[in-house]
Amino acid sequence: MIFKHVSLLMPALLLTGSLHAAVYTNSDFANAEMEQRYWHLASELRCLVCQNQSLADSNAELAGDLRRALYEQLHSGKNDQQIRAYLVARYGNFVLYKPPLNPSTALLWASPALLLLVGALLLLMVLQRYRSRYQQQNPAPTAAQLDKEA
Repeated sequence: MIFKHVSLLMPALLLTGSLHAAVYTNSDFANAEMEQRYWHLASELRCLVCQNQSLADSNAELAGDLRRALYEQLHSGKNDQQIRAYLVARYGNFVLYKPPLNPSTALLWASPALLLLVGALLLLMVLQRYRSRYQQQNPAPTAAQLDKEA
């Protein structure tokens, strides 16, 4: 009998557990500028669990914790750079969607150009190999063969 009631309560408990992720409304901010800064920063910061979602978009529990830390930092009077520095100090550059260019992130920034270069080189190699095989299978006619056809 008790198990029947527990099974009915489990979905409700799970639902309320996911609702505690920090969601702030207009009344939680001192002014509209602070709210705008909050949402701007939340959209620039990456959810460390989801990795392809910003803090603003993620429903993960860690994202809620990060939003709460962001909210507390805003209310403590820190500027945007100080808030980013605080989060980077705790979670590393990965928390930023646009990490700074420095020796540890240089490969990350250079990788699109490197991948494009490698792709272009592979394409040239394949085309050159195709051309040489075509020329071997279809040799160019000699002058005597051209004269005979004319």
